[in-house]
Amino acid sequence: MTTADFKEYAKTGQALDTEEIHRFMDEMSNEARRVTFRLNTTYHTPDEVRGLLSELFGCEVPQSLRVFSPFYTDFGKNIAIGEEVFINACCHFQDHGGVTIGDGCQIGHNVVFATLNHGLSPEKRKTTYPAPIVLGKNVWIGSNATILQGVTIGDNAVVAAGAVVTKDVAENTVVGGVPAKFIKSIWNNERI
Repeated sequence: MTTADFKEYAKTGQALDTEEIHRFMDEMSNEARRVTFRLNTTYHTPDEVRGLLSELFGCEVPQSLRVFSPFYTDFGKNIAIGEEVFINACCHFQDHGGVTIGDGCQIGHNVVFATLNHGLSPEKRKTTYPAPIVLGKNVWIGSNATILQGVTIGDNAVVAAGAVVTKDVAENTVVGGVPAKFIKSIWNNERI
């Protein structure tokens, strides 16, 4: 199985339950850990961080990307990052289902992106199902938030610190809580 094959299969949302898929996921997880251990165990300049992230993601990341380590991912090859993105320390991207971050997004400390879910019944609990997470432009994700699989967050939206986002978030809105719920709309020049 190739990375391209896996990414195409993941787009279908079907169960990741074959021996071939599990073997591939284990190999990719080992590769991602090798890169993230290098990234997270010593100081790197911003250019060095972008170089390691390019290796991890399997593509050149934007020069405007800023990431404060440590940064964690258990796959790495299904992350797409726009321009002028900032990712703060201790974030974890479980990106098997795909994580897309639009231009100008800000991601707070300890944010989790979880693109896999497990079957609910005990006999299906070891089976995982992928779905993408998509952030529009200028999204701000507060510290310690968790974004779950299949969620799309609209342009200019804000996710409050500690929120657990289980459903799509409309553009120009603030959501918070567990599970995250609408708090208010954002108007130009308004302070939160």
